Amino acid sequence: MNTTQTLTQMEDLKLTGMVASYRLQLELPVNQQLEGHELLAHLLQAEQLHRTNERMESLLKAARLRYNITAQQIDCSTERNLTKASWASLMEGNYIKGGENLLITGATGCGKSAIACALGHQACIMGIKTRYFNLNRLIETINMAKTDGSYVKLLNQLEKVPLIILDDFGLQHINKNIKLALLQIMEDRYEKKSIIITSQLPVSAWHGYLDEPTLADAILDRLTAKSHRIELKGESRRKKK
Repeated sequence: MNTTQTLTQMEDLKLTGMVASYRLQLELPVNQQLEGHELLAHLLQAEQLHRTNERMESLLKAARLRYNITAQQIDCSTERNLTKASWASLMEGNYIKGGENLLITGATGCGKSAIACALGHQACIMGIKTRYFNLNRLIETINMAKTDGSYVKLLNQLEKVPLIILDDFGLQHINKNIKLALLQIMEDRYEKKSIIITSQLPVSAWHGYLDEPTLADAILDRLTAKSHRIELKGESRRKKK
């Protein structure tokens, strides 16, 4: 079998990474080309890397993150109340494996959304399915699902996502139907899947924001029971820019 046939077979089997790597090998002088087991191992590594990158890109696209920012781009400092040690721990993703939540609070412009998106990006790199919503978009999604009869399907889809990011919590009024939907989402995820919430309101004010004591108790009990908190400090980073 000649090299052209081999490449055709690889393409038929959709071994895209192997095709690209094999072509590069064929472009080298004969005395520099790998042979036998070394070539096979090299091609398999190339295919594995290609598939890993493809999955990461697919996860990032599906996540719909607000900002394309990596964990390495986040500024850690005592002034921000975000230490390098705590950030390194979050980057490992153990909170996701443990079904724990992360509550990020702070003044407008201090970088809450950037931190949440960086953690979402890191999760995608680790092969963890992630989904980003700001509160307004989640409300729209829930209302639309209730209207077209796909509400249960939506809940089932969200339940399967290991990490959900809910941005800008507390910026707008939410009615009882949305609160009930939030309660169901929290119940489905409790101790199994993680959620990151960002808010300008301190966690102590969330009960008042939800404004219905029974529902507020139920939602916050599930949300805060197993959670980590970041209370960001400092001036607006938008003003600095």
